[in-house]
Amino acid sequence: MARTAEKVRELVGEDPDLRDVLADLVESEDELRWRDVKGDLTSGQWGRLLQKDILVEGDDGFRFADPSGVREGLESASGEELSTAPEDVDDEETSWSTYDKAAAVATVGLFAGYSFGPVRNIIGSVMDVFLGPLDAILPFYAVIVLLAVLTGLYSTILQGNLMNMDKMGAYQERMKDIQDRQKAAKERGDDEALDRIREEQMDAMGDQLGMFKEQFRPMVWIMLITIPVFLWMYWKILPGAAGQIVGTEPDRIVMPILGSVESWRTGVIGPLQAWILWYILASISFSQIIRKALNIQTTPTS
Repeated sequence: MARTAEKVRELVGEDPDLRDVLADLVESEDELRWRDVKGDLTSGQWGRLLQKDILVEGDDGFRFADPSGVREGLESASGEELSTAPEDVDDEETSWSTYDKAAAVATVGLFAGYSFGPVRNIIGSVMDVFLGPLDAILPFYAVIVLLAVLTGLYSTILQGNLMNMDKMGAYQERMKDIQDRQKAAKERGDDEALDRIREEQMDAMGDQLGMFKEQFRPMVWIMLITIPVFLWMYWKILPGAAGQIVGTEPDRIVMPILGSVESWRTGVIGPLQAWILWYILASISFSQIIRKALNIQTTPTS
């Protein structure tokens, strides 16, 4: 409670207009969303409440992490003269769990399979236990399409569940608010306001790190699953690969738009091989369909 009260006192010291708004919002029993409070709060104020962890993610929006601490901070802020120079404390904590970090390490290790044969063979052999039967009953182009659909499905689900779109939207809104105020201050030649906005802009650089964390977290899990699938396809079409079976490499392959190509390893767009292009086209196409069908949002709200 003491730490929350201190944060509230600092924020109200920087922005006295925030006192009355916080006093009203903290009494609300409903969770808060940016679209509901943007008439009372600026995007900069909303972003600061998130950055300081005064607001935390709830079930359907955001809630006060410590309402009692907020009330205590507001009461003390009303009865004392506050310094406008807050303590320089980094309150932002990573949202990555131990499992997220372990997944990131494992993903880096999987990248070795692209250039290191023994790693590629191990991953390919393990994945072939699960994907080999599929390859035995379907032509390879159909296997690629099916894998593109599956990877697109779990990629969309992971992005929708692991990325905090409201928080990312608040980050973007805060930066836009700073840029707009900076532009207005330049136009009216207000050097004093420009200095204050530049200081706020430097303080907001932590928001960029927060956005990066939010965006990269689902990518770690997506790559952890996608890289082994991708390596299995690569392992299958390599000349003389241990897992290569009859039918994987037909005499000629007919692809949409590009027409007939000699093999899956043929470069069709520069060094981009036919099998990679076929996978990319299928993945992009079906990912869009899946997002629409499941109504999953993968872009920040504002």
